[in-house]
This record gives sequence, C-alpha cells and structure tokens, in this order.
Amino acid sequence: MSEQYLPSPEPLHRAISRFGNVTVLVVGDFILDRFVNGVIERISPEAPIPVLRGRGETSAMGGAGNVVANIVSLGAAAIPVSVIGADPAGDNLMRMLTELGVDTGGLAQDANRMTSSKSRFSALNQQVLRFDEEEIKPLRDAERTTLIRHFRTALAQADIVILSDYGKGMLLDGVAGELISICREAGKPVLVDPKGRDYACYSGATAITPNRKELGEAVGRAVFADDEIVAAARELISAHGFEFVVATRSEKGMSVVDADDARHIATQAREVFDVSGAGDTVIATFALALAAGADRVIAAAIANAAGGVVVGKRGTARLTVEELTGALFRSHGPIAHK
Repeated sequence: MSEQYLPSPEPLHRAISRFGNVTVLVVGDFILDRFVNGVIERISPEAPIPVLRGRGETSAMGGAGNVVANIVSLGAAAIPVSVIGADPAGDNLMRMLTELGVDTGGLAQDANRMTSSKSRFSALNQQVLRFDEEEIKPLRDAERTTLIRHFRTALAQADIVILSDYGKGMLLDGVAGELISICREAGKPVLVDPKGRDYACYSGATAITPNRKELGEAVGRAVFADDEIVAAARELISAHGFEFVVATRSEKGMSVVDADDARHIATQAREVFDVSGAGDTVIATFALALAAGADRVIAAAIANAAGGVVVGKRGTARLTVEELTGALFRSHGPIAHK
C-alpha cells in the first residue's frame, strides 16, 4: 500500500501569493492558434465532404505564447524571446502580447521565417479539421545570434527559464543546449517542455516535463504504472543530468522523480473538454511555484490542479489565480504518495 501525504495548505497559499514577484523567461516556438466555429448542414457537391458554414472565429497564442499568456494571467511577469515571421500571423502574435502588457523586445520578426499557425474547425463543439501552416527549419546564423543576444539580456531579469519546444525549429541544432549552458553559468533554473524522442539536446536542464506518452517514447518502451514511470524518469536523469523529471499522466495526475525520491500527485475526477495547451499551463504554473519558493512536490501539486482546470475549458485556455486557488482546495487539497 502506498503511503499517503497531505500537503499543508500554508505552503500552497504562500507560493501562490508570491506569483506576482516572479519573472519567467520563455523561449521557444510561438504559434498562432485559430478557432473557427460553425455548423454542418450539407455535403459538398464537389466531393464527399461536409460543408462547414462559419459562425465565428477567434485567435489565441499557442505554444510558447500560451505559456506566456498563462504566466501573465496568474499575475507574474513573462519575458518572451524567440524569432517569428514578419507575416500576418506574426503580427497577430505581437499584437496579442502587447495587449497583455508584455515587453516584445526579445521577439524578432524575420521575413525569412514563417510564423507557425494551427487552425481548428469545429461544428457543435466537435473538431472536424485542423489545418497547420508552418515551415520547420533551424535558425539561420543571424537569427541564432539575435536570439542568444536577446536571451542573455533578458536572463538577468528572470528568476527561472522555460524552454517550450514544439519542434518548429527554434531550439534545433544545439540552440537548446546553448541556452541551458548559459542558464547553468548564471545559476538560473531552466525547465524544458520537451519534443521528440532524444532528450540529449536538453542535457543539463534542471528538469523536463514530458507527458506519459512522451516519457515512454524517450526511453523506447511504454510506461503506465508508478514504478515504470519512476524507472523511465531515472533513466533519463542518469543519461542527461537532469535534477528531476515531472511527468504528467492525464487522469492519474503527475509524478515528480529525482535520483533518490519519487512522489505521485493524485488528480481529481473531472470532465475533460479540451487538452489543447494543458501542458503549457502545467509548466507555466510549476515554474511560478518553484520560483516562488515552493518545493518540487508542492509545485507539482499546484501545477496538477492548474492542468485540471484548463482541460475543462475549450480552446487554448489560460488560468487565473482565483480558479487555481479554488481547484487546489476543493476536496481538502491534493494528495501525494510515494
């Protein structure tokens, strides 16, 4: 039988109350998310496909942009650093960031790069099609030099760093490793939301935050049970020098694993509407809690509650402190076990 732990409410309250004092540097792939809603009334005469009659469209920041949006929504400061396209999608991202009150000085717009966008088409709240516009390529030398310069300038103001890797090119070809090395030299913690199967490019990061499927892919085998999660996480810790791994596990909650200890954070039963961007919310909240002085388990409990709130929303959702506090203390708070 697993030994149960009930974190005291005090450190949870304390961490959340300090979010406003935290500054997070966010580097990665900034994506424009479009949501087109409509109704399907007939089949096209041109091909056996449904015709969606549009009823409305909204846009939101996705990828690293959603991480920034969640940080700001929780009352903290975010510094975005990236390279996006000098195109309408990039202009939209710049406008949305400016409306949030975020300093966009670390975002470079380049005519040689396309801003990634994902357009989701839905009828009666059911997604029927996703249309992606993107060009996956590493940074050119000039772009890389600009990114590193902006990163070094912003790092002095940051308490913690998030690398949000969506595999669109921003962190390819050793960029992630160079940023991690700079963080280590400066003594700043760096968390990575990873992409792909090979995590060697993130070696030396403070922690990574894969979901269960990604964790299994990284070690080349499926993982489900607590002991399998722990073994896989420790394999990555040993191979790549991470201090710890935070593995998200959908309805089973979250696991925090280091070389000597492992804690599993239980989740509450909830209705899931949309998982888009939940990982962004989790890493944003975890980083804030950690930088606000919470230990790993408390930070994971806070992040786990945050993820539970946003999967109950539709679209690329962001979180408020009020929603987070309510979720945390519902049902007498989160439970962690070894």
